[in-house]
Amino acid sequence: MTAIAAKSPALRKPRSLKKPGILFPVLIVSLALLAVWYVGAYFLNAQLARDQFARQKKEPTAQELVAATWAMDRPLLPAPHQVAVELWKTTVDQSVTSKRSLVYHSWITLSSTLAGFVSGTLLGILLAIGIVHVSSLDKSLMPWIVASQTIPIVAIAPMIVVVGYNLMNGQMGLSTDLSRFIAKAMISTYLSFFPVTVGLVKGLRSPDPIHLDLMRTYSASRAQTFWKLRLPAAMPYLFTSMQVAIAISLVGAIVGELPTGASAGIGARLLAGSYYGQTVQIWAALLAASILAALLVWMVSLGGRAVVKRMGMAR
Repeated sequence: MTAIAAKSPALRKPRSLKKPGILFPVLIVSLALLAVWYVGAYFLNAQLARDQFARQKKEPTAQELVAATWAMDRPLLPAPHQVAVELWKTTVDQSVTSKRSLVYHSWITLSSTLAGFVSGTLLGILLAIGIVHVSSLDKSLMPWIVASQTIPIVAIAPMIVVVGYNLMNGQMGLSTDLSRFIAKAMISTYLSFFPVTVGLVKGLRSPDPIHLDLMRTYSASRAQTFWKLRLPAAMPYLFTSMQVAIAISLVGAIVGELPTGASAGIGARLLAGSYYGQTVQIWAALLAASILAALLVWMVSLGGRAVVKRMGMAR
């Protein structure tokens, strides 16, 4: 009877009873974060609201004070609903070609992000293959790869972007937009190649020694061992590293927009908001960047699952 119940789909336990869903925990955490955000907005903006009421020679009630802290034009910390309204105005209510649209600015940043991510991933794959198969590269190159990431990006980004921009725009004669695009992509490449390199090196070295010995027993070449054993075993590591790389590429593209005074992009939106004290605009741009990063990571994750499934490997 037990065997029949295990085989019969009608008698199996529902999936929801076997494995609890993640929707409820995510909802609880989101509500908790919103509550903390609202409380923080009240305390940070309370003094500004009191000053406004003092100029009006009015003593506010507690309810009026709370409402004022959540409805200021230039608050220290905008309330969540203010950021949501600004995000709606700059995405849905604006044409995607308008320079006031966050969709337009997100696309400018996204293009540099994808270019840097692709080049950084390719560079990381080449370095990882060389490190695994050439022992001298492992001993000489790997320490420098690790050391390259100890330099703060905010310190090295202005040098790379400004020098690269002046070189391409001044000496090579490239257009301003193309020069800025390549300069931002260079920063994304610099940040994204490291997680891909480290993750893929670990993945290529993940096969058990007994499996490597079995390949040697079959007189397999290094290329055959790589394609038949090392690379399939490294796929989960590669795509996990690529999820980190795509997110950090976005950060690099945004940071790369700051030193050049770019007029378009999420970084430019942040600069404009800081210049004019538009904190709601700043937070809306930050939220747009977070949503974009989440979508990019999700897309890489879907691609990884499809590839691993196609290769017949469980993940």
